Amino acid sequence: MNILYCASEALPFAASGGLADVAGSLPRAINEEGHDCRVVMPYYGSIKPELKENCQFLTSFSVPVAWRNQYCGVYTSFVKGVTYYLLDNEYYFERNGMYGFYDDAERYIFFSRAILELLHYIDFKPSILNCNDWQTALVPVYYDIFYRYQAGYEDIKTVFTIHNIAYQGQYGLEIINDIMGIPLYHSNILEYDGDVNFMKGAIETADKVTTVSPTYAKEILDPWFSHGLDRILLTKQYKLCGFLNGIDLDVHNPETDKLIPANFSIKDKSGKAICKAKLLQEMEIAPGNEPVIGIVTRFVGHKGLYLIKYVFEDIISLGFKFAILGSGEKIYEDFFSEMRYRYPDRVGLTLGFVPELSKRIYAGADMFLMPSQSEPCGLAQMISLRYGTIPIVRETGGLKDSIKDAGGFGGNGFTFKSYNAHDMLDACTRARHLYDDQVAWADLVNNGFKQDFSWKRSAELYIGLYNDIH
Repeated sequence: MNILYCASEALPFAASGGLADVAGSLPRAINEEGHDCRVVMPYYGSIKPELKENCQFLTSFSVPVAWRNQYCGVYTSFVKGVTYYLLDNEYYFERNGMYGFYDDAERYIFFSRAILELLHYIDFKPSILNCNDWQTALVPVYYDIFYRYQAGYEDIKTVFTIHNIAYQGQYGLEIINDIMGIPLYHSNILEYDGDVNFMKGAIETADKVTTVSPTYAKEILDPWFSHGLDRILLTKQYKLCGFLNGIDLDVHNPETDKLIPANFSIKDKSGKAICKAKLLQEMEIAPGNEPVIGIVTRFVGHKGLYLIKYVFEDIISLGFKFAILGSGEKIYEDFFSEMRYRYPDRVGLTLGFVPELSKRIYAGADMFLMPSQSEPCGLAQMISLRYGTIPIVRETGGLKDSIKDAGGFGGNGFTFKSYNAHDMLDACTRARHLYDDQVAWADLVNNGFKQDFSWKRSAELYIGLYNDIH
């Protein structure tokens, strides 16, 4: 089966979040199952020169953007068994950064239309177009309106994947005629609450809508999680399903990782003790065997930092130490800086994001705290388990699907249900008590090591979906 995976970012070329990890890993896993999955993304100016050197110019064509036509160059590259098509237009993509510009609507309207025009010019006929988030949400819309009955476009099915429903692509109605070039009699596809909503258009027109975890697929039917889209999702829920993302087991491998002080495995965990000692030293925390909680996150409210702030000193009083890495809202940066000042022997803090340090926290901490208010999938809890570090999470989205409480059969972490600081504190208390039981804790860590969060598992689910609809 031929699949064209449409994304606004993908590793190794460009990344700002989890979408790039998915677009850089899932197509490779699908190809390893015997299919041909290729990736199409913008040719950003910020792509590293050494990666651009491996890109070959393929062709160029014009893309209709309402009443105007825009140039589109096509570069191609082959990375880890996956063919990438990178679509070039310097006016739209030769910028410092990927998102946050005044004309983002026009930029990704161009990109979505260019994806479909591309099929005229390449020797690749996809059976499936898998689009991701609002930046490619217009692909199924344009296909439905303009391309479905064109020669060479027959029998293509569209899948739309929601990675984060908070970002929907909402703009004024005037862009329908001025930039989208969609006839006004089709405007009802995109109109929602008085605006144009790219994501709503994809939900209307795609053959299937997926999310990045089964629980998130259920949660976004609830107004608490849906950011206003629950009404359309309820009418289209027959299209909706969720598959949990995976992680790259080669990149996140404690047996071979060169970014951690010592390697270790389920058979020989001695290296993890070295990683813990080195982490305490690096973050200027007092040495000792007390349990260390790792936090690697953006400092924003929906990551549950309000809960941490409310009972942080209670957790300290249980005998925990903290290794914290992140940046974001000033209220949380100031709070953690104050805690570092108050408890210099127990709290280590690095403001910013240092990928190498994040790996050392995953490897050196005993537990990893993720009390998110919402979390479509989450990767950190899977990575931490890969390094024998036990997650403490709230039961939401992918956290609920990947972490089972140690109080039950097959547990691999500690969970709490309600978005409540003292429920989180209770989970930390239970973790502290089990940590003191060396045999029970070793069993829990061993179970964590055995978890399968490979992309192979995710790829099989997506392939099953593609086969069902084609």
